[in-house]
Amino acid sequence: MKPPRFSQNIMLILIISIAGLCNVELYAQSQNRPNFIVIFADDLGYGDLSCYGNPTIHTPNLDRMAFEGQKWTNFYVGASVCTPSRAALLTGRLPVRSGMASNKNRVLFPDSKNGLPQTEITLAEQLKKAGYATAAIGKWHLGHKEQYLPTNHGFDYYYGIPYSNDMDRVAEYPNGDYWSQQDDAIKTEHFNVPLLRGTEIIERPANQNTITKRYSDETVKFIKEHKEGPFFIYLAHNLPHIPLFASEEATGKSERGLYGDVVQEIDHGVGLILETLRDEGLDENTIVVFTSDNGPWLPFKENGGSAGLLRAGKGTTWEGGMREPGIFWGPGFIKPGLVTDLGSTMDLFATFSRMAGVEIPKDRIMDSYDLGPTLLNHDSSTRKHIMYYRGTELYAVRLGDYKAHFITQGAYGQFGDREEHETPQLYQLNHDASEHFNIAEENPEVITEIKELVQSHRAKLMRGKDQLAERE
Repeated sequence: MKPPRFSQNIMLILIISIAGLCNVELYAQSQNRPNFIVIFADDLGYGDLSCYGNPTIHTPNLDRMAFEGQKWTNFYVGASVCTPSRAALLTGRLPVRSGMASNKNRVLFPDSKNGLPQTEITLAEQLKKAGYATAAIGKWHLGHKEQYLPTNHGFDYYYGIPYSNDMDRVAEYPNGDYWSQQDDAIKTEHFNVPLLRGTEIIERPANQNTITKRYSDETVKFIKEHKEGPFFIYLAHNLPHIPLFASEEATGKSERGLYGDVVQEIDHGVGLILETLRDEGLDENTIVVFTSDNGPWLPFKENGGSAGLLRAGKGTTWEGGMREPGIFWGPGFIKPGLVTDLGSTMDLFATFSRMAGVEIPKDRIMDSYDLGPTLLNHDSSTRKHIMYYRGTELYAVRLGDYKAHFITQGAYGQFGDREEHETPQLYQLNHDASEHFNIAEENPEVITEIKELVQSHRAKLMRGKDQLAERE
Protein backbone atom coordinates (compact mmCIF):
# COMPACT_ATOMS: atom_id res chain seq x y z
CA MET A 1 0.00 0.00 0.00
CA LYS A 2 1.34 3.40 -0.98
CA PRO A 3 1.32 6.24 1.59
CA PRO A 4 -1.30 8.99 1.13
CA ARG A 5 -0.34 12.20 -0.57
CA PHE A 6 1.61 14.70 1.55
CA SER A 7 -1.32 17.16 1.76
CA GLN A 8 -3.53 14.36 3.03
CA ASN A 9 -0.90 13.47 5.62
CA ILE A 10 -0.92 17.04 6.91
CA MET A 11 -4.72 17.04 7.17
CA LEU A 12 -4.62 13.73 9.04
CA ILE A 13 -2.07 15.11 11.50
CA LEU A 14 -4.27 18.16 12.16
CA ILE A 15 -7.34 16.03 12.77
CA ILE A 16 -5.52 13.71 15.16
CA SER A 17 -3.90 16.64 16.97
CA ILE A 18 -7.33 18.21 17.59
CA ALA A 19 -8.55 14.88 18.96
CA GLY A 20 -5.51 14.77 21.20
CA LEU A 21 -6.34 18.19 22.64
CA CYS A 22 -9.69 16.79 23.79
CA ASN A 23 -7.84 14.13 25.76
CA VAL A 24 -5.51 16.77 27.19
CA GLU A 25 -8.41 18.69 28.70
CA LEU A 26 -9.05 15.67 30.93
CA TYR A 27 -5.55 16.09 32.40
CA ALA A 28 -5.96 19.82 32.82
CA GLN A 29 -9.18 19.29 34.79
CA SER A 30 -7.53 16.71 37.06
CA GLN A 31 -5.70 17.75 40.20
CA ASN A 32 -3.51 14.64 39.88
CA ARG A 33 -1.24 15.40 36.98
CA PRO A 34 0.98 12.42 36.23
CA ASN A 35 4.52 12.10 37.46
CA PHE A 36 7.02 11.36 34.69
CA ILE A 37 10.18 9.22 34.74
CA VAL A 38 12.34 8.84 31.63
CA ILE A 39 14.97 6.09 31.83
CA PHE A 40 17.54 6.62 29.09
CA ALA A 41 20.20 3.98 28.45
CA ASP A 42 23.43 4.73 26.57
CA ASP A 43 24.37 2.79 23.39
CA LEU A 44 21.75 0.10 24.04
CA GLY A 45 20.71 -1.62 20.82
CA TYR A 46 17.25 -2.47 19.50
CA GLY A 47 17.99 -6.15 20.09
CA ASP A 48 19.43 -5.94 23.61
CA LEU A 49 16.30 -6.62 25.69
CA SER A 50 14.56 -9.97 26.04
CA CYS A 51 11.21 -8.34 25.18
CA TYR A 52 12.80 -7.22 21.88
CA GLY A 53 14.15 -10.66 21.08
CA ASN A 54 17.48 -11.05 22.87
CA PRO A 55 17.91 -14.74 23.76
CA THR A 56 20.51 -14.44 26.54
CA ILE A 57 20.03 -11.04 28.21
CA HIS A 58 17.18 -11.40 30.69
CA THR A 59 15.27 -8.20 31.45
CA PRO A 60 12.19 -9.30 33.44
CA ASN A 61 11.33 -5.84 34.76
CA LEU A 62 11.43 -4.19 31.36
CA ASP A 63 9.53 -7.16 29.96
CA ARG A 64 6.83 -6.59 32.58
CA MET A 65 6.76 -2.89 31.72
CA ALA A 66 6.19 -3.81 28.08
CA PHE A 67 3.46 -6.33 28.98
CA GLU A 68 1.60 -4.00 31.35
CA GLY A 69 2.12 -0.92 29.15
CA GLN A 70 2.95 -0.27 25.52
CA LYS A 71 5.85 -1.65 23.53
CA TRP A 72 6.66 0.53 20.50
CA THR A 73 8.45 -1.15 17.59
CA ASN A 74 9.07 2.00 15.51
CA PHE A 75 10.45 4.37 18.13
CA TYR A 76 13.28 6.72 17.16
CA VAL A 77 15.86 9.05 18.64
CA GLY A 78 16.83 12.46 17.27
CA ALA A 79 20.42 11.50 16.37
CA SER A 80 22.68 8.45 16.27
CA VAL A 81 25.24 9.74 18.80
CA CYS A 82 25.07 10.96 22.39
CA THR A 83 25.01 14.76 22.57
CA PRO A 84 22.53 15.62 19.80
CA SER A 85 20.27 12.73 20.81
CA ARG A 86 20.01 14.04 24.38
CA ALA A 87 19.40 17.57 23.18
CA ALA A 88 16.58 16.30 20.97
CA LEU A 89 14.83 14.51 23.83
CA LEU A 90 15.03 17.40 26.27
CA THR A 91 14.07 20.18 23.83
CA GLY A 92 11.60 18.40 21.54
CA ARG A 93 13.54 19.79 18.58
CA LEU A 94 15.92 18.50 15.96
CA PRO A 95 19.47 19.19 17.21
CA VAL A 96 20.29 21.16 14.05
CA ARG A 97 17.85 23.84 15.25
CA SER A 98 19.57 24.35 18.61
CA GLY A 99 23.14 24.12 17.29
CA MET A 100 23.65 20.85 19.18
CA ALA A 101 24.71 19.12 15.97
CA SER A 102 27.98 19.60 14.14
CA ASN A 103 29.89 18.24 11.17
CA LYS A 104 33.20 18.85 12.96
CA ASN A 105 32.68 17.27 16.40
CA ARG A 106 29.72 14.95 16.67
CA VAL A 107 29.57 15.18 20.49
CA LEU A 108 30.84 17.41 23.30
CA PHE A 109 34.19 16.68 24.99
CA PRO A 110 35.77 17.62 28.34
CA ASP A 111 37.51 20.52 26.58
CA SER A 112 34.47 21.73 24.63
CA LYS A 113 33.77 25.43 24.96
CA ASN A 114 29.97 25.44 24.74
CA GLY A 115 26.83 23.48 25.59
CA LEU A 116 23.05 23.58 25.32
CA PRO A 117 22.09 27.25 24.78
CA GLN A 118 20.05 29.00 27.46
CA THR A 119 17.62 30.04 24.74
CA GLU A 120 16.42 26.43 24.48
CA ILE A 121 13.49 25.34 26.63
CA THR A 122 14.08 21.96 28.23
CA LEU A 123 11.38 19.51 29.26
CA ALA A 124 12.33 20.22 32.87
CA GLU A 125 11.79 23.96 32.41
CA GLN A 126 8.50 23.23 30.68
CA LEU A 127 7.18 21.05 33.50
CA LYS A 128 8.32 23.44 36.22
CA LYS A 129 5.69 25.82 34.83
CA ALA A 130 3.14 23.34 36.21
CA GLY A 131 4.86 23.01 39.58
CA TYR A 132 6.87 19.85 38.96
CA ALA A 133 9.92 18.98 41.06
CA THR A 134 12.66 17.98 38.61
CA ALA A 135 15.77 15.80 38.83
CA ALA A 136 18.47 14.79 36.36
CA ILE A 137 20.33 11.66 37.43
CA GLY A 138 23.13 10.17 35.36
CA LYS A 139 24.95 11.20 32.21
CA TRP A 140 24.33 14.76 31.00
CA HIS A 141 26.61 15.39 27.98
CA LEU A 142 25.08 18.76 27.10
CA GLY A 143 27.91 20.89 28.46
CA HIS A 144 30.18 20.36 31.46
CA LYS A 145 30.62 24.01 32.45
CA GLU A 146 28.41 25.26 35.27
CA GLN A 147 26.21 27.44 33.05
CA TYR A 148 25.32 24.38 30.95
CA LEU A 149 24.69 21.86 33.73
CA PRO A 150 21.19 20.53 34.54
CA THR A 151 20.71 22.93 37.46
CA ASN A 152 20.86 25.78 34.95
CA HIS A 153 18.45 24.07 32.57
CA GLY A 154 15.40 23.59 34.76
CA PHE A 155 16.45 20.72 37.02
CA ASP A 156 16.19 21.24 40.78
CA TYR A 157 18.60 18.40 41.45
CA TYR A 158 21.50 16.79 39.60
CA TYR A 159 23.59 13.71 40.42
CA GLY A 160 25.76 12.25 37.69
CA ILE A 161 28.68 12.56 35.29
CA PRO A 162 28.86 15.50 32.85
CA TYR A 163 29.92 13.55 29.73
CA SER A 164 30.66 10.02 28.50
CA ASN A 165 32.24 7.48 30.81
CA ASP A 166 35.12 6.76 28.40
CA MET A 167 36.36 10.35 28.48
CA ASP A 168 39.16 11.69 30.70
CA ARG A 169 41.05 8.42 30.15
CA VAL A 170 44.40 8.43 31.91
CA ALA A 171 45.59 4.85 31.28
CA GLU A 172 47.80 3.98 28.32
CA TYR A 173 49.21 0.71 27.04
CA PRO A 174 52.47 0.19 25.11
CA ASN A 175 50.77 -0.85 21.88
CA GLY A 176 48.32 2.05 22.11
CA ASP A 177 45.34 -0.24 21.62
CA TYR A 178 43.64 0.19 24.96
CA TRP A 179 40.33 -1.40 24.02
CA SER A 180 41.91 -4.69 22.94
CA GLN A 181 42.80 -5.42 26.57
CA GLN A 182 40.94 -8.06 28.53
CA ASP A 183 37.93 -6.85 30.52
CA ASP A 184 39.71 -7.30 33.84
CA ALA A 185 42.60 -5.11 32.64
CA ILE A 186 40.31 -2.10 32.22
CA LYS A 187 39.77 -0.40 35.58
CA THR A 188 37.34 2.29 36.65
CA GLU A 189 40.27 4.41 37.88
CA HIS A 190 41.59 4.54 34.30
CA PHE A 191 38.92 7.20 33.61
CA ASN A 192 39.19 10.42 35.59
CA VAL A 193 35.50 11.19 35.09
CA PRO A 194 33.95 13.42 37.79
CA LEU A 195 30.75 12.61 39.66
CA LEU A 196 28.74 15.73 40.46
CA ARG A 197 26.00 16.56 42.91
CA GLY A 198 24.51 19.82 41.77
CA THR A 199 27.52 21.72 40.44
CA GLU A 200 30.09 20.29 42.86
CA ILE A 201 32.44 17.39 42.19
CA ILE A 202 31.92 14.83 44.97
CA GLU A 203 34.02 11.97 43.55
CA ARG A 204 36.82 11.77 41.00
CA PRO A 205 37.33 9.40 39.41
CA ALA A 206 33.76 8.21 39.65
CA ASN A 207 33.52 4.60 40.78
CA GLN A 208 31.82 3.15 37.73
CA ASN A 209 31.56 -0.31 39.27
CA THR A 210 28.73 0.90 41.48
CA ILE A 211 27.39 3.83 39.48
CA THR A 212 24.40 2.07 37.91
CA LYS A 213 23.20 0.96 41.35
CA ARG A 214 23.75 4.43 42.79
CA TYR A 215 21.77 6.08 39.98
CA SER A 216 18.83 3.76 40.68
CA ASP A 217 19.11 4.42 44.42
CA GLU A 218 19.14 8.20 43.86
CA THR A 219 16.01 7.86 41.74
CA VAL A 220 14.23 5.87 44.45
CA LYS A 221 15.25 8.46 47.04
CA PHE A 222 13.93 11.35 44.93
CA ILE A 223 10.61 9.54 44.42
CA LYS A 224 10.16 9.05 48.17
CA GLU A 225 11.11 12.64 48.96
CA HIS A 226 8.69 14.05 46.36
CA LYS A 227 5.88 11.52 46.55
CA GLU A 228 3.33 14.29 47.07
CA GLY A 229 4.22 15.22 43.48
CA PRO A 230 4.15 16.08 40.78
CA PHE A 231 7.72 15.21 39.78
CA PHE A 232 9.81 14.60 36.66
CA ILE A 233 12.94 12.42 36.78
CA TYR A 234 15.34 12.11 33.86
CA LEU A 235 17.46 9.04 34.65
CA ALA A 236 20.19 8.78 32.02
CA HIS A 237 22.43 5.77 32.63
CA ASN A 238 25.96 6.11 31.23
CA LEU A 239 25.99 2.39 30.40
CA PRO A 240 26.15 0.08 28.43
CA HIS A 241 28.42 2.61 26.71
CA ILE A 242 31.98 1.28 26.92
CA PRO A 243 33.91 0.90 29.21
CA LEU A 244 31.61 -1.68 30.78
CA PHE A 245 31.38 -1.95 34.56
CA ALA A 246 28.97 -3.79 36.81
CA SER A 247 28.66 -4.16 40.57
CA GLU A 248 29.91 -7.26 42.36
CA GLU A 249 26.31 -8.42 42.79
CA ALA A 250 25.61 -8.17 39.05
CA THR A 251 28.88 -9.52 37.64
CA GLY A 252 28.76 -12.97 36.12
CA LYS A 253 24.96 -13.23 36.17
CA SER A 254 24.27 -13.00 32.44
CA GLU A 255 24.83 -15.61 29.75
CA ARG A 256 25.80 -12.68 27.49
CA GLY A 257 28.94 -11.88 29.51
CA LEU A 258 29.83 -8.47 30.93
CA TYR A 259 27.63 -6.59 28.46
CA GLY A 260 24.67 -8.68 29.58
CA ASP A 261 25.57 -8.12 33.24
CA VAL A 262 25.45 -4.36 32.67
CA VAL A 263 22.07 -4.42 30.93
CA GLN A 264 20.59 -6.75 33.53
CA GLU A 265 21.77 -4.43 36.32
CA ILE A 266 19.99 -1.56 34.62
CA ASP A 267 16.90 -3.77 34.45
CA HIS A 268 17.22 -4.57 38.15
CA GLY A 269 17.22 -0.83 38.89
CA VAL A 270 14.07 -0.45 36.79
CA GLY A 271 12.48 -3.08 39.01
CA LEU A 272 13.42 -1.16 42.17
CA ILE A 273 11.91 2.03 40.74
CA LEU A 274 8.63 0.33 39.79
CA GLU A 275 8.47 -1.39 43.18
CA THR A 276 8.93 1.96 44.91
CA LEU A 277 6.13 3.49 42.88
CA ARG A 278 3.81 0.64 43.88
CA ASP A 279 4.82 0.76 47.55
CA GLU A 280 4.27 4.53 47.70
CA GLY A 281 0.91 4.28 45.93
CA LEU A 282 2.22 6.24 42.92
CA ASP A 283 1.94 3.58 40.23
CA GLU A 284 -1.52 4.74 39.12
CA ASN A 285 -0.31 8.31 38.76
CA THR A 286 3.11 7.90 37.15
CA ILE A 287 4.26 7.31 33.58
CA VAL A 288 7.64 5.63 33.07
CA VAL A 289 9.38 5.58 29.69
CA PHE A 290 12.39 3.44 28.82
CA THR A 291 14.53 3.92 25.72
CA SER A 292 18.15 4.57 24.67
CA ASP A 293 20.10 7.43 23.11
CA ASN A 294 21.29 5.59 19.97
CA GLY A 295 22.16 2.19 18.61
CA PRO A 296 24.96 -0.18 19.67
CA TRP A 297 28.65 0.64 19.32
CA LEU A 298 29.38 -2.31 17.06
CA PRO A 299 33.18 -2.05 16.56
CA PHE A 300 33.68 -3.13 20.17
CA LYS A 301 32.33 -6.58 19.32
CA GLU A 302 31.30 -8.44 22.49
CA ASN A 303 31.56 -5.21 24.49
CA GLY A 304 28.96 -3.64 22.21
CA GLY A 305 25.30 -4.50 21.85
CA SER A 306 23.04 -5.66 19.05
CA ALA A 307 20.58 -3.90 16.78
CA GLY A 308 18.78 -7.19 16.20
CA LEU A 309 17.39 -7.41 12.67
CA LEU A 310 18.16 -3.73 12.02
CA ARG A 311 21.07 -2.62 9.84
CA ALA A 312 24.26 -1.08 11.28
CA GLY A 313 24.43 0.75 14.61
CA LYS A 314 25.64 3.85 16.45
CA GLY A 315 26.81 6.76 14.34
CA THR A 316 24.81 5.84 11.23
CA THR A 317 21.43 6.79 9.83
CA TRP A 318 20.62 3.18 9.04
CA GLU A 319 17.84 1.82 11.24
CA GLY A 320 20.24 0.27 13.73
CA GLY A 321 21.63 3.69 14.55
CA MET A 322 18.38 5.46 15.38
CA ARG A 323 15.54 3.00 16.02
CA GLU A 324 15.41 2.05 19.69
CA PRO A 325 13.31 0.12 22.18
CA GLY A 326 10.43 2.31 23.35
CA ILE A 327 8.46 1.16 26.40
CA PHE A 328 5.69 3.23 28.03
CA TRP A 329 4.31 2.12 31.41
CA GLY A 330 1.59 3.80 33.44
CA PRO A 331 -1.27 1.64 34.80
CA GLY A 332 -3.46 4.67 35.42
CA PHE A 333 -2.98 6.12 31.94
CA ILE A 334 -1.47 3.80 29.35
CA LYS A 335 -3.70 1.42 27.41
CA PRO A 336 -1.60 -1.77 27.12
CA GLY A 337 -0.65 -3.17 23.75
CA LEU A 338 1.83 -3.36 20.90
CA VAL A 339 2.28 -0.13 18.92
CA THR A 340 3.75 -0.26 15.42
CA ASP A 341 3.13 3.43 14.63
CA LEU A 342 5.94 6.00 14.56
CA GLY A 343 7.17 7.75 17.69
CA SER A 344 10.27 9.67 18.78
CA THR A 345 12.00 10.77 21.96
CA MET A 346 11.31 14.32 20.77
CA ASP A 347 7.60 13.59 21.21
CA LEU A 348 7.97 13.31 24.98
CA PHE A 349 8.09 17.12 25.14
CA ALA A 350 4.65 17.67 23.62
CA THR A 351 3.13 14.56 25.21
CA PHE A 352 4.20 15.41 28.76
CA SER A 353 3.37 19.09 28.27
CA ARG A 354 -0.19 18.27 27.23
CA MET A 355 -0.66 15.86 30.11
CA ALA A 356 0.66 18.44 32.57
CA GLY A 357 -1.53 21.18 31.09
CA VAL A 358 1.39 23.31 29.89
CA GLU A 359 1.16 25.27 26.66
CA ILE A 360 3.58 24.29 23.90
CA PRO A 361 6.04 27.11 23.03
CA LYS A 362 4.87 29.16 20.05
CA ASP A 363 8.03 31.24 19.54
CA ARG A 364 9.98 28.44 17.83
CA ILE A 365 9.50 25.51 15.50
CA MET A 366 8.94 22.31 17.46
CA ASP A 367 9.54 18.79 16.18
CA SER A 368 7.47 17.19 18.92
CA TYR A 369 4.13 15.44 18.44
CA ASP A 370 1.58 14.63 21.14
CA LEU A 371 1.44 10.84 21.48
CA GLY A 372 -1.32 11.05 24.10
CA PRO A 373 -4.12 9.71 21.85
CA THR A 374 -2.04 6.61 21.12
CA LEU A 375 -0.97 6.09 24.73
CA LEU A 376 -4.50 6.56 26.07
CA ASN A 377 -6.68 5.04 23.40
CA HIS A 378 -4.49 3.28 20.82
CA ASP A 379 -5.46 5.93 18.27
CA SER A 380 -3.16 6.34 15.29
CA SER A 381 0.07 8.14 16.16
CA THR A 382 0.22 11.80 15.24
CA ARG A 383 3.80 11.34 14.00
CA LYS A 384 3.98 10.35 10.33
CA HIS A 385 7.63 10.99 9.44
CA ILE A 386 11.18 10.75 10.78
CA MET A 387 14.12 12.96 9.78
CA TYR A 388 17.50 11.21 9.98
CA TYR A 389 20.22 13.82 10.48
CA ARG A 390 23.93 13.16 10.70
CA GLY A 391 25.50 16.31 12.04
CA THR A 392 23.79 19.16 10.21
CA GLU A 393 23.04 17.15 7.04
CA LEU A 394 19.78 15.39 6.32
CA TYR A 395 20.76 11.88 5.23
CA ALA A 396 17.41 10.08 5.10
CA VAL A 397 13.67 10.52 5.64
CA ARG A 398 10.97 8.07 6.62
CA LEU A 399 7.38 8.83 5.55
CA GLY A 400 4.86 6.24 6.63
CA ASP A 401 6.22 2.80 5.80
CA TYR A 402 8.89 4.07 3.40
CA LYS A 403 12.40 5.38 4.00
CA ALA A 404 14.54 7.19 1.45
CA HIS A 405 18.32 7.50 1.86
CA PHE A 406 19.74 10.56 0.11
CA ILE A 407 23.19 9.93 1.61
CA THR A 408 24.56 6.73 3.14
CA GLN A 409 27.69 6.46 5.25
CA GLY A 410 29.07 4.02 7.75
CA ALA A 411 30.70 4.86 11.07
CA TYR A 412 33.73 3.77 13.07
CA GLY A 413 35.23 1.96 10.09
CA GLN A 414 32.13 -0.11 9.34
CA PHE A 415 29.35 -0.14 6.72
CA GLY A 416 31.04 1.83 3.97
CA ASP A 417 32.17 5.29 2.96
CA ARG A 418 29.97 8.29 2.32
CA GLU A 419 27.88 8.00 -0.84
CA GLU A 420 25.43 10.56 -2.21
CA HIS A 421 22.61 9.00 -4.22
CA GLU A 422 21.30 10.77 -7.31
CA THR A 423 18.27 8.50 -7.02
CA PRO A 424 17.65 7.92 -3.31
CA GLN A 425 17.70 4.38 -2.03
CA LEU A 426 14.20 3.39 -0.94
CA TYR A 427 13.08 0.74 1.53
CA GLN A 428 9.67 -0.43 2.74
CA LEU A 429 10.54 -0.77 6.41
CA ASN A 430 7.52 -2.76 7.51
CA HIS A 431 8.49 -5.41 4.96
CA ASP A 432 12.26 -4.93 5.10
CA ALA A 433 13.39 -3.58 8.46
CA SER A 434 16.95 -4.70 7.66
CA GLU A 435 17.10 -2.36 4.64
CA HIS A 436 18.30 -5.04 2.24
CA PHE A 437 16.07 -4.46 -0.80
CA ASN A 438 16.19 -1.12 -2.61
CA ILE A 439 12.78 -0.59 -4.28
CA ALA A 440 13.35 2.92 -5.64
CA GLU A 441 12.98 1.93 -9.28
CA GLU A 442 9.50 0.51 -8.74
CA ASN A 443 8.22 3.43 -6.59
CA PRO A 444 9.16 6.80 -8.14
CA GLU A 445 5.97 8.41 -6.81
CA VAL A 446 6.99 7.60 -3.22
CA ILE A 447 10.36 9.28 -3.73
CA THR A 448 8.61 12.32 -5.21
CA GLU A 449 6.39 12.59 -2.14
CA ILE A 450 9.32 12.30 0.25
CA LYS A 451 11.20 14.98 -1.71
CA GLU A 452 8.17 17.28 -1.31
CA LEU A 453 8.33 16.71 2.45
CA VAL A 454 12.07 17.51 2.47
CA GLN A 455 11.47 20.68 0.47
CA SER A 456 8.82 21.85 2.94
CA HIS A 457 11.08 21.02 5.88
CA ARG A 458 14.07 22.90 4.49
CA ALA A 459 12.00 25.94 3.62
CA LYS A 460 11.36 26.52 7.34
CA LEU A 461 14.69 25.32 8.71
CA MET A 462 16.71 27.81 10.76
CA ARG A 463 20.01 26.29 11.83
CA GLY A 464 21.34 27.17 15.26
CA LYS A 465 24.93 28.27 15.79
CA ASP A 466 27.23 25.24 16.04
CA GLN A 467 27.82 24.64 19.76
CA LEU A 468 29.99 21.55 19.35
CA ALA A 469 32.79 22.71 17.07
CA GLU A 470 34.76 24.96 19.44
CA ARG A 471 37.22 23.39 21.88
CA GLU A 472 39.58 25.02 24.34
